[in-house]
Amino acid sequence: MRITRCLVLGLVLAALAAPVAAQTAFDDTPALSIRPFGVGTLESFTAVDTFKAVFGRSYEPFLGGGVQIVVQDQYFVELTASRFERTGQRAFISGGKTFQLGIPLKTTITPFEVTGGYRFRVSPRIRPYAAAGVGLYWYKEESDFADQTAAPPARGVDLDTRHAGFVVNGGVEFRAHRWIGVSADVQYTHVTGILGTAGVSQQAGENDLGGVAGRVKLIVGR
Repeated sequence: MRITRCLVLGLVLAALAAPVAAQTAFDDTPALSIRPFGVGTLESFTAVDTFKAVFGRSYEPFLGGGVQIVVQDQYFVELTASRFERTGQRAFISGGKTFQLGIPLKTTITPFEVTGGYRFRVSPRIRPYAAAGVGLYWYKEESDFADQTAAPPARGVDLDTRHAGFVVNGGVEFRAHRWIGVSADVQYTHVTGILGTAGVSQQAGENDLGGVAGRVKLIVGR
């Protein structure tokens, strides 16, 4: 009987100690943590008509990565680089209708973003966060049929430009392991000065290269 009581008491103590041990394992974060990550993004562009005309849809995926610097498990600075590349068709809009020209158009967008934010302490495993910052966005169009000698807007002009914009995001990080975290967030970007000056974006009256995106990050580090 005494042995049974000892076993029951041992099981109770183990059950009580397990959450404490788990919390300790996830709660001993250093004062300064440098954490690399990979990120996948699906962005719904603000320039809906422009992207639908060229690609047939207004949302596209980006892949990238970066590094996050966390101080006291609360404040952080994040540097992210990503890239989107796809070949669509040159198009024009007339009378509210879109006409694709059958001319291949390769578009590349390369954002580099720097944000700073705050992590809210909910539990050792869960960290909601919010951040804001700025970005530099490279935009490139290439076509084998671009006629650089024709006068605009008749020619299909290759384009290679960049412009700054701003970014805000918010989401939740879940610590799957002491050294592994997974986060999901929603991000909004606003980037003017690239679209709207010529071509189909000018015809559509759209000048914002940004949009609303869902992001998933795999983070390595404490």
